[in-house]
Amino acid sequence: MFPLRGIALKLSSVFLFTIMAALVKANADAVPPGQAVFFRSLFALPIIVVWLAMRGDLRTGLKVQRPMGHVWRGVIGVGAMGFGFAALGLLPLPEVTALGYASPMLTVLFAAALLGERLRLFRLSAVALGLVGVAVVMWPRLTLDQLQGAATLGVICVLASAALRALVQIHIRRLVATEETSAIVFYFSLTATLLSLLSLPFGWTMPSTEVALMLVGTGLIGGVAQILLTSAYRTTEAAVLAPFDYASILFAILFGMAFFDEVPGPNVIVGSVIVMAAGVIIVWRERALGLQRGKARPNMTPHA
Repeated sequence: MFPLRGIALKLSSVFLFTIMAALVKANADAVPPGQAVFFRSLFALPIIVVWLAMRGDLRTGLKVQRPMGHVWRGVIGVGAMGFGFAALGLLPLPEVTALGYASPMLTVLFAAALLGERLRLFRLSAVALGLVGVAVVMWPRLTLDQLQGAATLGVICVLASAALRALVQIHIRRLVATEETSAIVFYFSLTATLLSLLSLPFGWTMPSTEVALMLVGTGLIGGVAQILLTSAYRTTEAAVLAPFDYASILFAILFGMAFFDEVPGPNVIVGSVIVMAAGVIIVWRERALGLQRGKARPNMTPHA
């Protein structure tokens, strides 16, 4: 029973995160990425605080042993979110989603470089396969007539976001040695809200009522999605849930076609399948090796 519950929670969180990304994309022409990060972070805070209070974790959510660790988690996370939101304004939603799948591959490489984890041939081959899939997705953007366009900037932004999200996961693996999950979740939203204010001089706008409501919705939906994600990993093994991250490409294709008239090309479909296969192989292999990362994974924020 628990696995089914965990899978349902995970799929619900992935669905909500995709809705959040669609809302950010819908307003990309109206507000800059830094302002979108502010709304996403600020209005997630009340949801998180209420959830922590209901669980009796509010005290642990406010108590920290390494405050600068949370600051750095916020700096890296805000960078990842900002680049990801910028990419949503430059590329189709399914393409951003597919390119974002580079993050788990980069996490494996960063873990080897920064944490000293052994990178055996099997895992290295799976990472290489995943990066081939990412290259297939982005290949049409690398032609000579496309290199100077906004789409190329979008590819750069989403890959930068994926790299920073991978670094976030490495940083969280270090944080969980001394910090509670509730503290990591709470202080990320808090520091992201404060750090996003630094972008205020760079073009914030006064949104219309409709835009403002949708931006508030990104925070509320993102907060609920984060809670569902954390709850899923509390009840079910990470190795069981991880492959369901890839349901996001299905939701992204549906939303892209329905709301943005975006039909993914064959390169996006083929590349996504390759990346998903590589991701599942990596998850299976890590489970076989007994790598325990369940404490870190609940803090992941897809597309943010």
